[in-house]
This record gives sequence, structure tokens and C-alpha cells, in this order.
Amino acid sequence: MKQNRITQLDFNDVPEVYHNLKYNDGEVFFADNITSIPGLMKKFQVNFIAYVMVLDGTLSLDLNATSYHLKKNCSLIVDRKVVIGNITHSDDFRCLICAISTDVGFSFINKSLMQSVMHILANPVIEMGQDEMDLMVKYYELLTFKMDHPEMNFGRETMRDIIRCFAYDLLSNINKHIVEDNEDMLRQGDRIFRRFMLMLADSTTVNRSVKSYATELCVSPKYLTSVCRKHSEYTASELIASAVMSRIKQLLLYSDMSIKEVASEMGFENLSFFGKYVKKHLGLSPNHYRKANGYGR
Repeated sequence: MKQNRITQLDFNDVPEVYHNLKYNDGEVFFADNITSIPGLMKKFQVNFIAYVMVLDGTLSLDLNATSYHLKKNCSLIVDRKVVIGNITHSDDFRCLICAISTDVGFSFINKSLMQSVMHILANPVIEMGQDEMDLMVKYYELLTFKMDHPEMNFGRETMRDIIRCFAYDLLSNINKHIVEDNEDMLRQGDRIFRRFMLMLADSTTVNRSVKSYATELCVSPKYLTSVCRKHSEYTASELIASAVMSRIKQLLLYSDMSIKEVASEMGFENLSFFGKYVKKHLGLSPNHYRKANGYGR
């Protein structure tokens, strides 16, 4: 973990501090029995997205200095850059956790589910029905079963398909518990950020220009960036890059497109510029990224 004024917990740090992960492919992990994690009771900031399902007992904690209390069948969604502190739990507390790195967050979201995501930003605790919780637990059990039976595990793609279905059902369940917002009651910045996130959630994202998004939203690039920082602690440019890279990684790993075809699909003028863009954000060329992640095996 990186040391700063407050402990930073990055996605890649998790296997180092907790060795009993049920599943971990570098972008998604599942875990349980988190009460055994060293240093859990200290204040720390997570740099990934986590989903916690409370199976039994109670859990209390602070997220960005706001206190929350969870009981059985409650779900907690922890967004990136959130500071967690004052964690306490009952003796019979049990939970399951699914976490995804920020690099792949957009790949699990489409326009129809963005309402859930926007709701989560302001309301991280959802109380679900028993059937809804049972469904989430069954996904977890299916993933761990496949990991325990490698002869029945037909590759990373099948695991990711299960995880994607898990994410869609989770967000769909959350949608059922959302009271519709009154758009007229939202402040301008809230409306702008919501519309911007909806635009980014388009799975065909090819636009990389802050100016073009700002023009479509009828605001200045500077204002759009300030709104994004206020609502997410990221600049508009960083959010755009995250959405674009999620789509690029999806195409590189889970499509039969050539690298040239992926570059064209994502609106890059030439292969050289595409290669530099991918290497800037992933640290590897598109071809090396495919090889490093077992593409085609």
C-alpha cells in the first residue's frame, strides 16, 4: 500500500494484504471473511469499486465522514476514491465482496443502467429483498465453484461473462429500489454531470475530446471539468479516457478484430497514434497487451 496522509489501497495491493481471495484475475476479485484482513479497522482510501453483501450480522462504517449502518440483506457500494473509517461489526457478521478495478468500470455499464450508478453515488447502501440477495450469492457461489473445479472452467471469457451478468443483475436490482429523481430539483451541475456520464456510458464511445462533450452539453470545457472534479474527483479528460480504455480493452481481449480494426472502430486516425494511446494508458502496446492477457488461448 502506498503511504500518504491516509493509507491508499489500490486494486493490486489487495492480494498482498489478503491472501484468501476466492477469485482474482487482475481486474475483478471476489472475497469473504474480510474481518481477518490486517489493518481493516484503520482509515484508508480505496482506489477501486467494491460491492459488499451483508449475509448476517451488522456492519457500521464511515464513507467520506458520513456514517452508515448495514444489517442482513443490505448491500454497500463503495466508489473509487472513497475514504473508509471507523469500521465496527457484530460478532456474527458475514459478508461477500466483489470488486472491480477502475479501468474496467465502464465496461459493465450501459445507458439503461446509468440511473443505478448515479443513485449509488449519493446512496451507497441498498436494502434488498431475500430473493434479490439470494441471486447475488448464487453468482458468487457459481464463480467459486468454477474456480474449485478447473476442469469445468473454460477460460477467462466465461468467468467474465458470469461477472458481467452479475453486474447487470445487481444494477437492475438497485433500479427497483430507486425513487425517481425530480429532474427540475437537480442543480445545473448535477444535471450536467448526469448527462455527461450517460454519454460516456455509450458502449461505442469513440469521442476523446473534452471540448466536443462540453459543446454538446452547452457548457465550457473548464466548467465541465470543474463539475466532474466536484462529483467524482476526476477531470473530464480522465473520465473520458477511462471510458475509452474500457471499450478498447473489451475489444482487444474479447473480439476477433485485428488491432487495425480496433483502432478504426475507436476512431483513431492511424495505427501509430492508437498504439501510443494504448501504451500511455496501459503501459503496453495493443499487441503486447493481448499476449500478456492470454488472448486467443
